[in-house]
Amino acid sequence: MDKGNKPSLEVSLSPALLHLYDLSQKIVVVIDVLRATSTICTALHHGAQKVIPVDSVEKCIEIGRQLGAITAGERDGQIAPGLEHGNSPLEYPASFIQGKTLVLTTTNGTRLLHMAKDAEEIVIGSFLNLSIVCDYLVARNRPVVLACAGWKDRINLEDSVLAGAILHRIKSHFDVQCDAALIAEQLYLATHNNLMEHIQQASHYKRLSQHGFQRDIAYCLKIDQATVLPLYRDGAIERA
Repeated sequence: MDKGNKPSLEVSLSPALLHLYDLSQKIVVVIDVLRATSTICTALHHGAQKVIPVDSVEKCIEIGRQLGAITAGERDGQIAPGLEHGNSPLEYPASFIQGKTLVLTTTNGTRLLHMAKDAEEIVIGSFLNLSIVCDYLVARNRPVVLACAGWKDRINLEDSVLAGAILHRIKSHFDVQCDAALIAEQLYLATHNNLMEHIQQASHYKRLSQHGFQRDIAYCLKIDQATVLPLYRDGAIERA
């Protein structure tokens, strides 16, 4: 396939930049490594029926009550008041989550999901399902935007590195005319041989570490530990 026939691949490094991208007729991969998309992938991998992402604690509680679902979420890294569970992927083993619905609200990731509503498809991406996401994007052969959740509209290290990892694996199948994508790939190439060491310098690592979530962080950086392809459709995330 010559370059002119390849679909585009772009990277939005922050939700504050997402409005600069035309999302219609594109696949958007939502990335929030620490920890929303990692938790979603883990819950579905362990048999959750679906995950319903919502943008407020109040809505989370209300929908959870209506559906008899598990309500979970965080604000600034800690369990939000009024919710049963937090945003740790380690809270959702199969023995707990299998067959259940999880209603989830987080500081960055669930907000970004709602911002991407105009996309043709919305895929949930993490290191935990890196290979299946890459394979899917290549097979679909559609324009792609990798959308990083960042931290309160600021660019963060871990989401940018994952965007770079995806790009590095699949760029031969896409037309990349996006400097943010090139930046993400260079960041990935500079850090991937010792990712944990680099992530320890990141603001969100320090934020989560203060609350004792080092095990979460180590888990979220593992590749292909939750081999599911979560798609967001009609207000819910389910396995493809």
